[in-house]
Amino acid sequence: MQPVTEALPHPTRDELELSRVLHAFSDPVRLKIVASLASEGECAMGQIEVPVTKSTCTHHFKVLREAGVLSQRQVGTARMNTLRREDLDARFPGLLETVLRSVERD
Repeated sequence: MQPVTEALPHPTRDELELSRVLHAFSDPVRLKIVASLASEGECAMGQIEVPVTKSTCTHHFKVLREAGVLSQRQVGTARMNTLRREDLDARFPGLLETVLRSVERD
């Protein structure tokens, strides 16, 4: 039996707003999540080590998803996360790479 995959709401590429994306990038925990997804690819929420409680971590992933920075899909009891690199690069060329470079320096 295959796990149930449930679709979660995401903004389309055309709906991505710079102010929401920048807000999503404004928190160090969310930046760590983005950097981890950029280097590791798709992963479940629990696979990324962040210094916050599970409920706070869930909030950060929701902010990133609602801003369009990552996509999430429910697979069984896990939420799999993928960075929306292609959409971000198409909508805001160079922004993601600039943010990732700044995270590497810190």
